[in-house]
Amino acid sequence: MDTDHQTIVRRFRNEPMALKDFLPILFGLTMTIVLSAAARAEPVSLVGFGDSLMAGYQLPPEDAFPARLEKALKEKGIDVTIANAGVSGDTTSSGLARIDWSIPEGTDGVILELGANDALRGIPPEETRKNLEAMVARLKERGVAVLLAGMMAPPNMGPDYAARFNPIYPDLAKEHNLVFYPFFLDGVVTEVGLKLDDGMHPNGGGVGVMVDRFLPTAELFVRSLAKGE
Repeated sequence: MDTDHQTIVRRFRNEPMALKDFLPILFGLTMTIVLSAAARAEPVSLVGFGDSLMAGYQLPPEDAFPARLEKALKEKGIDVTIANAGVSGDTTSSGLARIDWSIPEGTDGVILELGANDALRGIPPEETRKNLEAMVARLKERGVAVLLAGMMAPPNMGPDYAARFNPIYPDLAKEHNLVFYPFFLDGVVTEVGLKLDDGMHPNGGGVGVMVDRFLPTAELFVRSLAKGE
């Protein structure tokens, strides 16, 4: 039994208690309960940090990956908000340059999706790895968890480039103990009907497929961050 409760019981038993004496104690207990409940009810706060694949290139905001994933998680009873911090054209270098101010204080976790533009531009995989690792380190220093979304080099870059680029993501996930989704475009990259006319970016249907496949990993990630657990 806590001190305030003991005080109320003792004073009711041993002496009359005026309403003006009782109200401050009752108010204090009520506020404690209300604030505690509010803390437990606070949603998990995520940021989707990436390039055009995250931003929702040529799609309405409600069809972008973060919005669709947030909706899917809420339909499973998970209280979460996912801010969209995707910027079309971003490489890992430009992502590193903006990650400190793009992730607000109070963020619980980040879905980190970058590297596709590095591969399209033929940026040395060693640079891509260095930038991704630096972003992971900065987020972890701030106490922000990371879900790493993997990428794969396009076939036209050749087998040598792919052999250097593709292992970046599973290696980083293993080394830094990150929740990991192997390929962000899984289920879409080879399906013409799920992409825009540019043949690269997912359309609304494509985003839906991406969300469906990503959902179990996202659910695992969010539940591990849920406040009060």
